[in-house]
Amino acid sequence: MLDIKFVRENPELVKENIRKKFQDAKLPLVDEVIALDRENRDIKGEVEALRANRNKLSKQIGGLMKQGKKDEAEAVKAQIAKDADRIDALSAREKEVEEEIKQRMMRIPQMIDPSVPIGKDDSENVEVKRYGEPVVPEYPIPYHTEIMETFHGIDLDAARSVAGNGFYYLMGDIARLHSAVLAYARDFMIERGFTYCVPPFMIRSDVVTGVMSFAEMDAMMYKIEGEDLYLIGTSEHSMIGKFIDTMHREEDLPYTLTSYSPCFRKEKGAHGIEERGVYRIHQFEKQEMIVVCKPEESPYWFDQLWQNTVDLFRSMDIPVRTLECCSGDLADLKVKSVDVEAWSPRQQKYFEVGSCSNLGDAQARRLRIRVTSPEGRKYFAHTLNNTVVAPPRMLIAFLENHLQEDGSVTIPEVLRPYMGGKSELRPAK
Repeated sequence: MLDIKFVRENPELVKENIRKKFQDAKLPLVDEVIALDRENRDIKGEVEALRANRNKLSKQIGGLMKQGKKDEAEAVKAQIAKDADRIDALSAREKEVEEEIKQRMMRIPQMIDPSVPIGKDDSENVEVKRYGEPVVPEYPIPYHTEIMETFHGIDLDAARSVAGNGFYYLMGDIARLHSAVLAYARDFMIERGFTYCVPPFMIRSDVVTGVMSFAEMDAMMYKIEGEDLYLIGTSEHSMIGKFIDTMHREEDLPYTLTSYSPCFRKEKGAHGIEERGVYRIHQFEKQEMIVVCKPEESPYWFDQLWQNTVDLFRSMDIPVRTLECCSGDLADLKVKSVDVEAWSPRQQKYFEVGSCSNLGDAQARRLRIRVTSPEGRKYFAHTLNNTVVAPPRMLIAFLENHLQEDGSVTIPEVLRPYMGGKSELRPAK
């Protein structure tokens, strides 16, 4: 959410930012907010004047009564009562106007970074750099669920009977590999100085609206019936929510946290053949990283966060690339975003395995996460997040890149301590 003062003073800049995101339908929001803000300030001014006048008149009543001017005193009392009614009416309207401003402000997108490429959707994202040499073996690479089935490692039919489409049972070595990757990612981030955390897996609505846009909320979140609780779509939500309504000393920043959680997503819309199996699902587990920092430090931490994911995947011998997300592919709260994509030998292309985002002060402003400088200056923090690893998709990249011609799967050295020392997995059939 933008600063109302910024919108008031820079309406054309805000509108141009909306155009860059190809959300022209939101352009009227800017003028509506400015008009409502003007009304709100007029209301506050009138209320302040009425209260000052009330105080002035109240002091006159005693003097008029002492002078025996009872009728004049009663007239003053009547004026005070009339002003009180007007104050009540204005105060009620003030609350309505402030809520209307808030609702519109929460739909106006965050100002994007000047470096963000302009484009309508993810088809116009820009490749930044490749890490590792993508390899296409001479032997065929089966679909990832077919690989898992050779290890008796997945049961989609049973999951469908129990929970419906979009769920899975992982079994045996594949389930162990899933857990090994999460454990390795946890220790990888701890080694990089991040504090490990297991957060709540449900959050209240004020946190939901603080960390994401209304459109994202509708597309992603599962609500608990009869409760003011939502299942998290990523631990970033509860991790940033941890700081709601807090004031922090500047010298205590940054906070660097890495968190484990299950994640729950509606995943609305039809999906193609490449998104069946465990690519796009309603439940998965993930290791996340978040940073809360000073505004001037957020560009540095942004680069650190996506680099962590690149380094993690490269340590497991998986080729990756980074993509700069274009303006039309940025969620409304994001200032800048980079996707990390892993190489798929079967598809002979890259696919997304993580997304790194700098949200500027958008989440902090909504959640009231503030910082005090040594001089007493108060301001909103910046927040950032990035996927360390989400094993369902990571397993696809892992299995495809480490599958051997005989059907075995090699285990990189860094994962062997988490796999009981195994250097490879042998198919059961």
